[in-house]
Amino acid sequence: MSGKRITRVGAPLVALLLPLTAGCGGPAGADDEAGGTVTVAVGYQSKTINTVTAGTLLRSLGYFEEELAAQGRRDGVRYRVQWQDYATGAPITARMTAGKIDIGSMGDFPLLLNAARGRQLKEPTRLVSVTGYNLRGGLNTVVTAPGSGLRTLADLKGKRVSTSVGSAADGTLVRALRRAGLDPAKDVTKLNQQPSVGASALVGGSADALSQFVAWPGLLAFQGKAEALYDGAELDLPTFHGITVREEFARERAGALDAFLRAKRRATDRLRSAPVASAESVAKETGLPAEVVYLYNGAQGIATFDPALRPELLAALREDVPVLREAGLVKDVDVDAFVDPAPLRRAVTAPGLPEAGAAKAELRAAPPERAVPALAGGLADRNADVRKAAVLALLAHVPAPEARAALATAAADPDADVRTYAARGLVPATP
Repeated sequence: MSGKRITRVGAPLVALLLPLTAGCGGPAGADDEAGGTVTVAVGYQSKTINTVTAGTLLRSLGYFEEELAAQGRRDGVRYRVQWQDYATGAPITARMTAGKIDIGSMGDFPLLLNAARGRQLKEPTRLVSVTGYNLRGGLNTVVTAPGSGLRTLADLKGKRVSTSVGSAADGTLVRALRRAGLDPAKDVTKLNQQPSVGASALVGGSADALSQFVAWPGLLAFQGKAEALYDGAELDLPTFHGITVREEFARERAGALDAFLRAKRRATDRLRSAPVASAESVAKETGLPAEVVYLYNGAQGIATFDPALRPELLAALREDVPVLREAGLVKDVDVDAFVDPAPLRRAVTAPGLPEAGAAKAELRAAPPERAVPALAGGLADRNADVRKAAVLALLAHVPAPEARAALATAAADPDADVRTYAARGLVPATP
């Protein structure tokens, strides 16, 4: 893609992953008999590009290997990384509960299945970080074939819809159908398929619609094989991907986990500072068009990349539990017990967070004539965390015209999270 200009793709998106051959090896986190080397096994989904900072991009940059080598010198241990690439989160969970993968990345609904399965098999896992997210749910989309004649969700009654049961895309489909007055269990025929199989089914005509997440709908739209029927952002519910780790590994190899989280933070910074180069790198590694990658991961992409375990995302995770329970996929999940913020706090101090905290603490309650100019200046900061904090603090001063003008500027920010909060602040309150 070098030398070419990335063009925009005008369609909402979604996706799961393409099936890939997994690179399997010895037991995760175990000493190699030959040389006493500790193997750290990382399960990732190369074509789920909302996880690239913990997978595809991170692997290509070599940051984890660098951090792990430095950590090994401190620990007096020699580490090696074993990358295992899968099409969905389910096989990663299966291998984690078998002790064959130490660290894995997957979407919000699969994370809950990961938590439930780990607890059931007495191989508990913990959610320690986020990769990327969209506060409104814009990473999931329902698409149909061009010229299908389907225009609304209500048109899906009696139709065949391909999705991956237990995925975030399936959750979007269930919620969207209910809002449209349809019963997901009775009014549509749901086809439980891998993303690539579902894409072929849509193109071949054996499925009338496809509900998936990054980057399948975007890829199909880019290829002219699909058009959007429903954008998950209409639900206005956050969706995200995150990092889960075996509890035993986190306890026994805390330094290795810290190294991973530091490396992921570096990959996140790299994606933010060099979005075009990062998109081209991911495209090269996955075979996806760089334009499609950039649509999600670019400077004004649909996904926001931030390691923080944000309260909004954890609240959304709790709301996902009943959906999986009703589908018979889990009995219950204790989200609070699953989430462990300690490793991220220990390993990573995100740049800009002290300034962000100061902006919220000192200026939120200050008089508008003093607070607004300072906060507006924060909107020009290079770090998205600082800009987000400035927007959140500005929300306390929305009645002031200067604050609204600043929020209007932030509504065009390159960071999707900043844009979302700013746009919400500009919406008039309901009487």
